[in-house]
Amino acid sequence: MSEDYKEPESVWTSNRFWSRSAGWVTGFSAVLLILLTMDTLGQITMGSAEDLANKVTKRVPSASVINYKVTYEYSAVRGHEVPVIGEKELFFGRNDYSEAEANALLEKGKLTSQAKNCMNCHTLLGNGAYYAPDLTKAWLDPAWQAGGVMQGMTGTTSTDEAMLVFLQNPDKYASHARRMPNLGITPEEAKGLVAFLKQMSSIDTNGFPRNFNKIQGSTQK
Repeated sequence: MSEDYKEPESVWTSNRFWSRSAGWVTGFSAVLLILLTMDTLGQITMGSAEDLANKVTKRVPSASVINYKVTYEYSAVRGHEVPVIGEKELFFGRNDYSEAEANALLEKGKLTSQAKNCMNCHTLLGNGAYYAPDLTKAWLDPAWQAGGVMQGMTGTTSTDEAMLVFLQNPDKYASHARRMPNLGITPEEAKGLVAFLKQMSSIDTNGFPRNFNKIQGSTQK
């Protein structure tokens, strides 16, 4: 065999092949990541009052969703419950909150939840602790609905009023084995928290939390 003969180099041991492959994979991954990021931003961008009025479904509805009835209904296509925005309903005696008013209420509620360290005990959208009940879909909990135990305990006839009364004096109501302490929440702070909880319940979280009790009357096929 000639001394000048060289055995063909296998593609699998070629540095050039692997460096080029790494470059293509990195470039493709970067483009895919950019596309996924853009899609995610579109999915999580809050909708507007006009969207609600025109029945345009958004994963994160406008703050003015507090003007509407929110239910949780089983989707055979997706295999879990999804929030459904219905007709208008009264929220603390009104169903005409402007987007600015609703945003102000939500901001008050969000800041109150942070100031009172709600996530030290509760979970919100997957963040927080597991000492107390998950609050992601609290507004939809049958306990707060008509005929629910919380309306009976607080002597109220609507979800918003029941939550308002409870939040100001939670230590008076044995709603859970681990009783919530009185955090000195004011009426305005409580109203903001209730608005925050209602809007959060309207967010399409792909069936999260999975262990949330199905709404009474919801039918799974």
